[in-house]
Amino acid sequence: MIPIRDSIPCNTRPYVSWVLIASCIIIFLVMQFLLSLQQQHYILHMYGIVPIRYSNPVWAMSFGLAPDHGLSFLTSLFLHGGWLHLILNVWFIWIFAKNIEDRMGHGMFLIFYLLCGVTSMLIQWYFSPELTIPVVGASGAIAGILAAYFFLFPYARIIIWVPIFLLPIFVEIPAIAFLGFWMILQIHEATTSILFEGESATVAWWAHVGGFVAGAILHRLFLREITIDETIITPDSEEDSTKQE
Repeated sequence: MIPIRDSIPCNTRPYVSWVLIASCIIIFLVMQFLLSLQQQHYILHMYGIVPIRYSNPVWAMSFGLAPDHGLSFLTSLFLHGGWLHLILNVWFIWIFAKNIEDRMGHGMFLIFYLLCGVTSMLIQWYFSPELTIPVVGASGAIAGILAAYFFLFPYARIIIWVPIFLLPIFVEIPAIAFLGFWMILQIHEATTSILFEGESATVAWWAHVGGFVAGAILHRLFLREITIDETIITPDSEEDSTKQE
């Protein structure tokens, strides 16, 4: 299921979301078209999360990974491993981030996004401490956005494309159903990766779970007061947030 758009209007321009999208695209394009494969490999390993770098620093240094004092937990959020990885992440930011930025304000939204992203990478490291390949992508931070959307706009309508034989089949469902199904899938895949530890995983499932949990816990701390029709609405207001928008 691929989301196409949502039904919640945005009252402000999501400048931070646009900058995040542009940053991910520009960095990816530079790496793809201006750098050699060797240089791309170096950047992914130096600025992506290689869990063993922090679990076994002696081994990591012998492998050529010098200590970076945790910098890659942040820089990894802006790197992507392929075209599909980039497109999906950028698309989810485009659809879901604007309303969360609208509710939080530009600065607080950026802090929330980065905090969820860093937390998601810490969770991934905790569950795969011996991994020797880089973990990259904005998915963990995006999972935090999805969690905030899940709780703030549960009854928003999401139009999704169901790609059955590539036919144009579109269905409108509540956000709580789409995002709930998405989260159940992440938990299933993450727990399966533990049960079948010997299998190679190409997706950082625990980063998705960690980012969603972080977003669910933290999002209300970042909400700002908003004024609609000269009425002040705070994060503790009893009115339904979907109606406010």
